[in-house]
This record gives sequence, structure tokens and C-alpha cells, in this order.
Amino acid sequence: MRAPFPRRLHPGLTALTLTAGLLGPAAHAQTTVRLGYFPNLTHAPALIGLERGTFQKALGSAKLDARSFVSGTTLMEAFAAGQIDIAYVGPGPAISAATRGLPITFLAGASEAGAVLVARKDSGIKTERDLAGKIVAVPSLGNTQDISLRHLLKTAGLKPRADGGTVTIASIPPADIVTAFAGKRADAALVPEPWGAALEAQGHKVIGSEKTIWRDGKYPTTLLVASTRFVQQNPKLITGFLAAHNDAVTYLNRSPAAAQTLINRQLDKLTGAPLNLRVLQRALNRTAFTTTLNLAALNEYADLNVEAGYARSVPNLASFIYRAP
Repeated sequence: MRAPFPRRLHPGLTALTLTAGLLGPAAHAQTTVRLGYFPNLTHAPALIGLERGTFQKALGSAKLDARSFVSGTTLMEAFAAGQIDIAYVGPGPAISAATRGLPITFLAGASEAGAVLVARKDSGIKTERDLAGKIVAVPSLGNTQDISLRHLLKTAGLKPRADGGTVTIASIPPADIVTAFAGKRADAALVPEPWGAALEAQGHKVIGSEKTIWRDGKYPTTLLVASTRFVQQNPKLITGFLAAHNDAVTYLNRSPAAAQTLINRQLDKLTGAPLNLRVLQRALNRTAFTTTLNLAALNEYADLNVEAGYARSVPNLASFIYRAP
């Protein structure tokens, strides 16, 4: 199903990039697997699989090319252009891509919850209603936190400035949000972990926990997706990668202390600075890891995409879910 383009075109997924991704290269033996992910705790299965080397082992002779992105919007732009084969990404950009006809397959769940709404300590913000007239940061426009924020604003009786309201939604990469708060370039932020816990450690206030953002915390934050072309042409590589992904999620749930060390090691490599262990632990306590794809939650999130103006209709998401051969 291909829905018409919405009034608010999803950032990064233009007709040009969609065309490039849809055409893609001709079928050939896959020697390199290009993986996209973020340096976030909500992408911990990716961090674990990379640090333990289980992804590369599962791919055998195919070389793993892992690429870090700052947001789902930029990642899906690369995905649409045919530059990424498999990706860890939020449901917002993934559903938007599916809505626009990008050949994408939802392979598995990765994480749930793990996002918080934080107010700068001197902003005077205590509840969502206090966001009126304020600047609120999200990782990027059109990403999962942006869509969640727009729903929170509607619930609080507020609107973004672009829609005739008073709330300014600003795109600021999570790794830069601490500096943005210090420079008073943002009054609040809806961010994935561990950035929320890092802000809280500096004295800023969580006004919306992972359980109050949506569905009492029972919502997908990160999915594992793949190019449908790649899935069809490389069934063995998909089977192997899924096994490694399942192993990473199991490791996170069964060995949280050891996983914390590996996560911090990867974050240090990616950002140049490890996290305080207490900060990391707090962030982990707000995030759940699972391989389950919650179709009901995904369908509700698709409705939020429409509500946010990033889509005009909701596709049949069940048709995008991977079925093992």
C-alpha cells in the first residue's frame, strides 16, 4: 500500500531519495552488510552485538559495515537512498517510510520506553502545560520523540508554533542537548536514554517519565528493520543477524552488569566519553529490551504519525512484518 504524501513531508524522505532506494542495485552476492544504529541506550542491542563481535560472527564471510547516526530521520534518508541494509531505528521514521512506499521489512523489536521529558532546572517548567511559550528539543523533526512530543502537547491543550501554537520544537542531537541546556538554547527536551539520565544528573528535572510519555511505558522505542530487497536476496544473512540480535537482547536481560560495561565501552568509542555508571544504571532502569514486535502499539503509533501531520493514512503494518521462510 502506498499512501499519498502528507501535508508535512517527513524530513529526509524526499521523492528523490525514495526513487534511489526503490530502484537500488541489481541482485548480486552480498559481500558487505551495512548496519545503521544510534549511540543511544535504546539501541543497546546494537551496541552489545558490536562490542561482543556476535554480529560479524553471524554474518560469516560477509563484512559488517556499522554506521552510527544521530537520529532516525538521517538514518532513514540513508536507508531510502539504498546506503543501509539493516537498521535499528525508532517506530516513527520506520512507519513513515512504510507509509511512503519504501520497501522496508520490520524484523523484530529491540527496546521499549527509554525516553523522558526533561525541563531545564531554571526554566520554571513543572508540567507539560508549562511548555507554553517554551523551546522544546527533540533529536530531529519527524523522529519518534518528535511525534511523541506532539501528542503530549495535544493532550496538554498546546500546539507547536508551526501549527499556530506557542511551543517551539527544536531539532538538537541528543549528544548536544547538555550544551544546549547550559546555553539556554532549549527549555526542555524529550530525549532517549541515556541522555535523559545525564541531564537529570546535572540537576535538571524529569517532568515526564518513560511511563507517562505513552502507554504506561509499553511502547516500542527501537525496531530492527531491513530493506525488503535485502531480506529477499539474503535469507541466510537475515537469519544469522536475527539470531545475533536475539542473543544481544538475551544478554542484556540476563547479564545486566556485564552488559552495562560493554555498553559504556561502545559509547566511549562513539562519543569520546564514557557515562557515569550511576547515570547509565538509571537509564537502564527506564528501558526494556525485547525482540517482540507489538503490532497493536505500532498501529497506535501509526495513528500518532497521522495526528502529527507526517502521514495522511495508516498502512497495514502487519504486511511489513518479517515472516521467516
